[in-house]
Amino acid sequence: MSESKIVTAAPIEDEMKVAYVDYAMSVIVSRALPDARDGFKPVHRRILYTMFEERITPERKFRKSAATVGNVIARYHPHGDSAVYDAMVRLAQPFNMRYPLVWPQGNFGSLDGDPAAHMRYTEAKLAPIAMETVRDLDKDTVDWRPNFDNSTQEPVVLPLVIPNLLINGSEGIAVGMSARIPPHNLSEIIEACVAILEDPQISIEGLMEYVQGPDFPTGAQIVGRAGIEKAYRTGRGKITVRSCLRLEEQEGGRQALIVEEIPYMVNKASLVERAAQAIREKKINGVADLRDESSRKGIRIVFELKKKADPQQVERELLSATNLETTYGIIMLALVDNAPRILNLRQALDCFLNHRLEVVTRRTQYELAKAKARLHIVQGLLKALLHIHEIIALIKASKTTEEARRGLQERYQFSEAQVQAILDMRLQRLTHLERNKLEEEARQLEATIARLEELLNNRLKMNELLETELLEIKARYGDPRRTRILTANLPQEGEEEPLEEGEE
Repeated sequence: MSESKIVTAAPIEDEMKVAYVDYAMSVIVSRALPDARDGFKPVHRRILYTMFEERITPERKFRKSAATVGNVIARYHPHGDSAVYDAMVRLAQPFNMRYPLVWPQGNFGSLDGDPAAHMRYTEAKLAPIAMETVRDLDKDTVDWRPNFDNSTQEPVVLPLVIPNLLINGSEGIAVGMSARIPPHNLSEIIEACVAILEDPQISIEGLMEYVQGPDFPTGAQIVGRAGIEKAYRTGRGKITVRSCLRLEEQEGGRQALIVEEIPYMVNKASLVERAAQAIREKKINGVADLRDESSRKGIRIVFELKKKADPQQVERELLSATNLETTYGIIMLALVDNAPRILNLRQALDCFLNHRLEVVTRRTQYELAKAKARLHIVQGLLKALLHIHEIIALIKASKTTEEARRGLQERYQFSEAQVQAILDMRLQRLTHLERNKLEEEARQLEATIARLEELLNNRLKMNELLETELLEIKARYGDPRRTRILTANLPQEGEEEPLEEGEE
């Protein structure tokens, strides 16, 4: 007889609502939005962890991109190879990432929108700064979860030392919402983090003394501060990003407007094409010639002016008719406790600092447990040396290793770990010199244990350690700002309007 099945009737509208919400949350959590703690989406986190796991590190040779992509798909991210490769390419592009995490070798695309070469031709390895995202990963600093087929484990979040969410930014379109977090300068963000550690009550206005505004990898300039301040206070805002144009004398006495920096995410080839079209349609007057003289050294777009042209008028027409000036909508949306949340500047920094505190606390607990375990072994070896002749006689008289083990435990009250260390001890360690080494190691371990216990019980000391590690990162990777901020009240600056949900 076949088993009877119970069918429960339910309105299809209710079932569709439940199914859609489940689908939406799956996309939000597992694909589209970055985690507020490490600033990564799952695909980026899995790429970096796979490269670290495969030891494709800065001091080693480059590895074929296809091999890395294949390992990511096989172990952690069972999706299309093009999606994984595109994410890996973005991590390596200096015009997309303020601080690239992957070192590329080969064609990884360009500002003109050229696609990267196929993964079988390109090679890559982790950049030095990427090693700061996986530091102390082997010290029980983060939680782990099974991969998609339960064949291995992957980190839930990376124990990074760099505030990646803000320094590299993130963009993602989920179901009904989107994130658009601009990149920032590492030195400024770390200074703001240090300010919070030194003054937990600091306001957003106080933090804005350290964080001037977004710092785009392509430079350019931000017009006005109103949009920046609104985004830092509310998590939403609009800023105007403008190319830097300078006047240059050309041969023959002519003048030219030179563009060497363009707005973030603007396609240079499209920009030049759009400018040429506007010149043909007489939307831009006074330009005699347009040339793209860009090279590996950087961007250089030349607008050669006619003899009687007014450079200021031509500049205004260029900014109006082309995307030499664009609007960047900021939406500071990230996952906090697996739920999407709009973050202001203070909240974004707090998410990173709270994560660092947890990572350093767990690392300290791990090192403390390891030091205590080693001290226990050393104390057992020192005790064994005091009775070494009796212990050797006991071991020689024992018929089996198990009998010797029981005898040592019963006669001298050694633990199992201590007994194993004694049985593994070489004869060369019976010398007076070796005893001195063990006594010195015991003193060092006792000092280490005292220091680690004080660190765990003193929040001020813990904050000092967090501050020290952050300042080391600043000293190693910090660099000057690339994007300038124009604070003058210029006519191109408009009223800042709030972004609607899902607007980019």
